Amino acid sequence: MRGTTTGVAVRRRIGDGLPAMFLDDDFVQRLCDGLDEVLAPIPSALDNFSAVLDPSLAAPDFLEWLGGWVGVEIDHTWPIERRRMMVARAADVFSRRGTRSGMEDLIELFTGVRPEIIEGGATSASQTPLGTLPGDAGAPLVVRLAMPQPAPAVLSRLHRLVTANKPAHLSHRVEFVSPPRAARLPPPPGPAA
Repeated sequence: MRGTTTGVAVRRRIGDGLPAMFLDDDFVQRLCDGLDEVLAPIPSALDNFSAVLDPSLAAPDFLEWLGGWVGVEIDHTWPIERRRMMVARAADVFSRRGTRSGMEDLIELFTGVRPEIIEGGATSASQTPLGTLPGDAGAPLVVRLAMPQPAPAVLSRLHRLVTANKPAHLSHRVEFVSPPRAARLPPPPGPAA
């Protein structure tokens, strides 16, 4: 929740802009001073509006609203920097929706792991007239991730993400493989004897 803003400096007092007959009226000036304090945050908010809309600067609770503008479902369990990156890159990623690179980028933003995407084929060309077509028309789109299988709720969201962004005529399958182990480096050389 946002707190109230107090003590914002007033650039131009409302009472100073009134007609001359109200400049010496104590009641009117006190009324305007009260309005000054209430309305003072508005110019500040308008002056900083571009920062409010910038995912790298926006308040964390505002990111969900920004994400809604570009069709991003934000996971509140993610670190704030990952949420900011997802919202900032959403327009670029969604402009390539349905393509292999767009799917790879979107899944990487969601999981933090670059997927291997295997397409099944099913082209409609043949070297000979009326010959058999290469590929398998029923082959699914396979999304392979080098990570442990996530919790069921996250897995469900991943399937929804793939379903919404793959070509509609394809089925899909998500596979998880053990991440490759890092090569062990030899120990650093000891002191010279």
